[in-house]
Amino acid sequence: MEERVQKILAKAGYGSRRACEEFIKKGRVTVNGQVATLGMKADPQVDQIELDNRQVNKPEPLKYIAIYKPRGVISAAKSPEGRRTVVDLVDEPGRLYPVGRLDADSEGLILLTNDGELTNILTHPRYGHEKEYRVLVAVHPEEEQLATWRRGVVLDEGYRTAPAKVRLESYKGKGAWLRVVMGEGRKRQIREIGSRIGLPVVKIIRLRIHTLHLGSLKPGQFRHLTQKEIDSLKQA
Repeated sequence: MEERVQKILAKAGYGSRRACEEFIKKGRVTVNGQVATLGMKADPQVDQIELDNRQVNKPEPLKYIAIYKPRGVISAAKSPEGRRTVVDLVDEPGRLYPVGRLDADSEGLILLTNDGELTNILTHPRYGHEKEYRVLVAVHPEEEQLATWRRGVVLDEGYRTAPAKVRLESYKGKGAWLRVVMGEGRKRQIREIGSRIGLPVVKIIRLRIHTLHLGSLKPGQFRHLTQKEIDSLKQA
């Protein structure tokens, strides 16, 4: 079936549709030896499509998998150091890529997919999709500490975090569980905020990415998304 060339490239994992449009504008894409133009259509199963003189992979069936990343596992498709990755936990043929990231010491929901367009929608900062976490801190928080987190915190490099939703969920010994909802996700941001405001972080579990919930998954378990879940994510 014929589709616009930029859509074929995006589905094949070469970037967002907008990024693939830029490839076409710069003359980097050919279809059957002819330089592609915006709006051109092709059939990826029949036509020879190349990007920078290399054949474009034929699109694989789109896959969407929710997985509970355990602690110690890397949020990546591959690890140069040979460490175990979240993709290693899923016995599925073809390529899969994690959407977003969790540091190795954190755990919880990761979406694995080969849908480049959806990946861009869920990770591009301009969309600001919410992510929800349970966060165990080492001490009982004071209300002013939580209020500071809600307003935004200036980190060491001078970056001020966006406002967040933060509430006390329950006490656990000398520590406490917090529920945190954020529209951004800089590397190790939650741990840096906790350190900055005197709430050392012991554990992080991601519960939700936009409309996708971790649900009853246990560490290392995964499941395929329902069509309803996929449609909900794409409506972003």
